Amino acid sequence: MSIPPSKVDLRVNLGRLALPNPIMVASGTFGYAREMERIVDLNRLGGILPKTITYEPRAGNKPARTVETAAGLLNSIGLDNDGIDAFVANHLPYLKTLGSPLIVSIAGRTKDEFVEMAARLSGEEGIAALELNVSCPNVSGGVDFGTDAKMCHELVSGVRRECSIPILAKLTPNVTNIAEIAAAASDGGADAISLINTVLGMAIDWRRRRPMLGNVVGGLSGPAIKPVALRCVYQVAQKVKTPIVGIGGIASIDDVMEFMVAGASAVQIGTANYYNPTVSMQLVDLLPSALAEAGVQSASEIVGSLQTNQDAAKANSPSLSTVSS
Repeated sequence: MSIPPSKVDLRVNLGRLALPNPIMVASGTFGYAREMERIVDLNRLGGILPKTITYEPRAGNKPARTVETAAGLLNSIGLDNDGIDAFVANHLPYLKTLGSPLIVSIAGRTKDEFVEMAARLSGEEGIAALELNVSCPNVSGGVDFGTDAKMCHELVSGVRRECSIPILAKLTPNVTNIAEIAAAASDGGADAISLINTVLGMAIDWRRRRPMLGNVVGGLSGPAIKPVALRCVYQVAQKVKTPIVGIGGIASIDDVMEFMVAGASAVQIGTANYYNPTVSMQLVDLLPSALAEAGVQSASEIVGSLQTNQDAAKANSPSLSTVSS
């Protein structure tokens, strides 16, 4: 019996964080949301992540900061922002009036900075969760927490002790074993794991013999990294029970469904916001029909439902009891 799209339950949970639907917008690609209010119904999003904030203001990296590639975007912004004080005073009052869950992305140079920022924001009304950006490839310091399992565990557990609201740990793919890092974040108390941040890359102007980014290297995002992101989501889903947020090259409803089947409970839309600013609304509209086509009554039913060749082989092989009889 077919399921009417109108009857599909879009609600999902990331641990203690309840979302009205799985479609969120990624930090750094949506400004502070105010910039998008005339073209996006912000109240319909599953969650809003403003650009990452740091303890003190940051000027960011020297230009050029972005370079378009054949299948994506290289950026080296360097976490340009006005700092936590300016965020709380100038942006938070507006953001907390929106109907969608507000997830604030933070980055610190040290564990103490992460903990102090988390403790302060945890006490602010209107913030549903924090995303710990331990994986930005364009800054020194904070990225180290996302490449070492022990450091990641210590950071997340330190934040967890001082922060009462849900925590998402955003990890880098630029490691040997991302599932190991994810397990450390999960053991440290993360409510969800965000996968992935950008892939380290570079672009060169061979005629000038110069790098095209002022910082030489930057983070690659967009369609080029989708296969990497899917692999990371799948591998981590096999390792931990903590909910996963999929990020990386998501631009269509098929992309969304692939990430959910691989193991993501929700997704974040990033680079696609630049060339299709209303893509998030399109995906929210299309999701009920896609889930109904999959034969499920809720978004959570499709999560982690991937059937691999190994699964099929196990299902088709005779059991020991059958063989012995």
